[in-house]
Amino acid sequence: MLVSISGLPGSGTSTVGRAVARDLGLDHLDGGQVFRGLAAERGMDLVSFGALAEADPQIDVELDRRLGRRAAEGDVVLESRLAGWILTLEGHDGLRVWIACDADERARRVAGREGRDAREARAHNDAREASEAVRYHAYYGIDITDLSPYDLVLDSTERPADDLIAAIVSAAGG
Repeated sequence: MLVSISGLPGSGTSTVGRAVARDLGLDHLDGGQVFRGLAAERGMDLVSFGALAEADPQIDVELDRRLGRRAAEGDVVLESRLAGWILTLEGHDGLRVWIACDADERARRVAGREGRDAREARAHNDAREASEAVRYHAYYGIDITDLSPYDLVLDSTERPADDLIAAIVSAAGG
């Protein structure tokens, strides 16, 4: 079984992805953690590392290649901004999920987990998302706002994580 969970920062993909993997008895691979780890290894914040990734396509390409290889093995919940697109572009069968959420709510969540002011988190999210949109289009011809590859689009703005988890587990046949 293969499930991809994608969404913008603060939408709840990590919380939902871990729980879906647990409930379905699958491994969980979080592309965001891998990306954040790469940034930390270089002593960079995400905005700076994102800017570097714009100039060095190998950063994103390698991350996505690793996710694609793991997808081919199956029995995993892949969580990354492009996980659904990776499944689509590489021809993998699986459930593709996008979790949407209001930008201000996402900023509030990010601020809470990172100890930032919500306005600062919103500006950081906006810069990060703009950087990613440029890279995804340049590297893969992907418009991140195009949700057509996704089988299931859920909104986490007001919907509890447990409801999202149950919907995904049900759609996956678990």
